Parts: sequence; C-alpha cells; structure tokens
Amino acid sequence: MKKLDRFTAMCIGGALVAVVLSMIMDGASPAALLKPAPLILVFGGTIAVGAAGLMKKDVKSIKQIFKLALGVPETDPAEDIARLVNLADVARRDGLLALEQAAGEIDDPFLAKGIQMTVDGVDSDEIEEILETEIAAMKERHKAGAKFFADMGGYAPTLGIIGTVIGLIHVLGNLSNPNALGPAIGSAFTATLWGVMSANLFWLPISNKLKRASELEVSSKRMILAGLLAVQAGSTPRMVATRLQAYRAASERADEAA
Repeated sequence: MKKLDRFTAMCIGGALVAVVLSMIMDGASPAALLKPAPLILVFGGTIAVGAAGLMKKDVKSIKQIFKLALGVPETDPAEDIARLVNLADVARRDGLLALEQAAGEIDDPFLAKGIQMTVDGVDSDEIEEILETEIAAMKERHKAGAKFFADMGGYAPTLGIIGTVIGLIHVLGNLSNPNALGPAIGSAFTATLWGVMSANLFWLPISNKLKRASELEVSSKRMILAGLLAVQAGSTPRMVATRLQAYRAASERADEAA
C-alpha cells in the first residue's frame, strides 16, 4: 500500500492555529468562531452548491474525493524504476513470456495491465494507445475532483456574505435593544469570516494539492509506459534505467546517487 501524503492537512492545521493565536493576542475569544448558524450556512451551503455543479452520478464519488483530499497517495519513481529494470532483466534473460508470473505479483493495476499486454504479444503502438487513453481518463477524473474544491473556494465567501446580510437584517429588526446590537453585529460578521477563511484555508489549498498530485501521478504513469515499451523492445536493464531517470529531477537523482 502506498504511503499517504498528509502534508496539506498539517499545513491547514498550522494555519488554523495561527488564526486562533492571533485572536487570542488581540484579546478576542476563539469561541466566537464556534457559532452554529454561520458554520451550518457556510460549510453546509458551500458543499451543497459545490455538489450542485456535478452530475448525479458524480455525487457518489464525493466521499472518496474528501477522503483523498487531505491524504493523497505518494508516487515513488525510484521504486517504479527499480521494478521496471528488474522486468527488463527478466525479459532479456528468460524472454517476454517469463514476465507473466511477474505480472501476478505487481499491485499496480496500470503496470500489471501493460505487462499482460506485452506477454500477450500486443503491438507496441496499440499498448501505447490503450495506456495513454487510460492516463487521459484518469486526468479527467482528477480534474473533476480538483474543480469541486476550487468551486467551493469560490462559493464560500459569497455564502459568508449572505450569512452576514441575514445577521444584519436581524440586527436592524432589533434596534430597540441597543445593548444587544454589538454582539449581534459581531455574530453577523462571523459568517463572512468563515466564508473567506474556509475558502483560503481549506478549499483552494486542497484543490491545488489535488492538481499537483494529479500531475505527479500522470508523470509516474507516463514513465511506467516508457519503461514498458523499452522492455518490450528488448532494451538492456541499464538502458531502461537511463531512459527512465530522465523523468526525475536532477536533484532527486543526485540525492539517490549520494
């Protein structure tokens, strides 16, 4: 099982701590943020209108999107390269048919599918076309998930303003009680605070994280595809490694060599 990258969750937690500390240093109570009405309006309303931009069948995947949002699987190019170099060695030594046993031991469906097609004698152009289509479909799925959070980042501040307007309407309806005006106005602006804060602390950073994770996974899949085609073409393990190292940053290669 791949490790999950939870760095975004840690950073969001740090941002929330900074907000709470700044309130305490200014003499305000963080408990002022925990008002049920603005929380329900901003978070409940934002998720609802974000889901409204999806198709009904897409709504089923929202739970999975939220699950991945703060813990996306990490890619490990070094591990993938080592695996493909080993496959190249097996293919050179025992032939392509010997890869069939290796395919059953691989937990990556994308790589296992490519190996199986290689063993079955599928033409390299057809393998490339099929796997590139799979990569393109994966990109579209990832794009939909990132867009969902980006959309919520746009809706949240507006819903916060709506909450503030609702609160101010309530204030204007109770002008006969001056002592209650201050707390009521403060409560009204809590909705705007949550709208702006949730957009910039939660939804937009998560959207950017999903976009970056998608870019890394696409690069990883393309590297695997290049390795599979090299194995099928009968390249030596050394040449497979050299070709695939080009997909990694120079700093990563230098660190590994060190």
